[in-house]
Amino acid sequence: MTRFRTPESHPARTSAGLRLYGRRVLLRPLVPPDFESWKEVRQRNHDWLTVWEPQRSPHAPDPTVDRDAFSSRCGQRDRDRQSGVGYAFGLFVDQTLAGEVNLNNVVRGALQTGTVGYWIDQAKAGQAYVAEGVVVALRYAFEELGLHRVEICIVPRNHNSRRVMEKLAIRDEGTAQRFLEINGVWEDHVRYGITVEEWQARRDEFVSTWL
Repeated sequence: MTRFRTPESHPARTSAGLRLYGRRVLLRPLVPPDFESWKEVRQRNHDWLTVWEPQRSPHAPDPTVDRDAFSSRCGQRDRDRQSGVGYAFGLFVDQTLAGEVNLNNVVRGALQTGTVGYWIDQAKAGQAYVAEGVVVALRYAFEELGLHRVEICIVPRNHNSRRVMEKLAIRDEGTAQRFLEINGVWEDHVRYGITVEEWQARRDEFVSTWL
């Protein structure tokens, strides 16, 4: 059984030097010097990505063009990690930023859960980098953070994101109606879930295939 660590006792929650490795990918927290590479990927993929993301407030600074806003974003995610409520990672392939895999909305107490979200540069889509990154994040969630359950919520017509779940054979728990605001619309989401018991039963399979 995975040993639970409190937020105060887990060293990774206070270390921006955190590195998580798969077979081909690296996950690490983004830092202010990543601005130019993050800006380039996000601007080039604007139409590919923003249709699946919450709408940004028109009054909020845009981190894809504003270096200070990006630095603030990095700082907030550092604070989330230190307080144990979120773990955000850049997804790197061949030392190049290719996307993000984030473990958000971490809740302790009786739930012991979190939510994984991800995006990928369209130029690198279809090569299972995200699937590998999700497995890396799941290993961290279950074996380092001691979570009991992780879920991934996807708009039903987002077939590219749903294929990641199909590749990993993550359990479909049904559809939540008008679950999240996406690009200005309250969208239904398919909720996929995996528990630590399922992770332990399939760990050898995940490791041999992806890690």
